[in-house]
Amino acid sequence: MSAMRLVLVAVLLFGGCSKSEPQQSPPAPAAKTKDPATARNLIASGAVVIDVRTPDEYAADHLPNATNIPVEDVSARLSEIEALVSGNKAKPIVVYCAAGGRAAKAKATLDGAGFSHVVNGGGLDDLQ
Repeated sequence: MSAMRLVLVAVLLFGGCSKSEPQQSPPAPAAKTKDPATARNLIASGAVVIDVRTPDEYAADHLPNATNIPVEDVSARLSEIEALVSGNKAKPIVVYCAAGGRAAKAKATLDGAGFSHVVNGGGLDDLQ
């Protein structure tokens, strides 16, 4: 019986180890990905506004004074965006799309290019 107990203990110890879940760190707090309220305030104060939707979406409706630079073109048009802020990469920029996803990508690109005050306004409906 002693051998049987030893086998049982071994099975429980090693069996438990092999089936354990890998240790995961707790999820980081979700970053606020869009902030329409701040975006509206910045727009009212003269921020540069960039609509990162397609030209067809832009033609259908857009915010006044918004410049259309589709999200897939943001990297290639950084010099144009720098001209929009008159070379001041700290000037506020609001990016928006249809729901906020493409704007988040554009914001990440602009942040990576050194623009320091970029806000994801979310979607057009969030800002109207």
